[in-house]
Amino acid sequence: MKRTDQHLKRVIVDFKKLTPEILALLVEKYPDGYDDDQIISFKNSKNELVEAVEVTTEDTKYLVKVSTKLAVTMENYDEDDYEDFDNDDPEAVQDPEGLSENESDDD
Repeated sequence: MKRTDQHLKRVIVDFKKLTPEILALLVEKYPDGYDDDQIISFKNSKNELVEAVEVTTEDTKYLVKVSTKLAVTMENYDEDDYEDFDNDDPEAVQDPEGLSENESDDD
């Protein structure tokens, strides 16, 4: 059986590169946050274990790296916070306030 998503471009996204468009897709797909069974684990080109959640657009499959920053940002998402930014502007999504250095690292 052929996979229907083989034509999609695959992109791994770190929190620093998260755009308002991808964040909105994440919140839409995971309105109550993501569970452990929704996390995909794989090895990157440096043979490091990466954990990510998946969202798909018409032409791209995004694997967004899981982190405390991502969870907090999704939890506090408000579409109006990003209305002055372009959908593809990674500068729009800022680190959540109130996280200590240890908490902001990837889980």
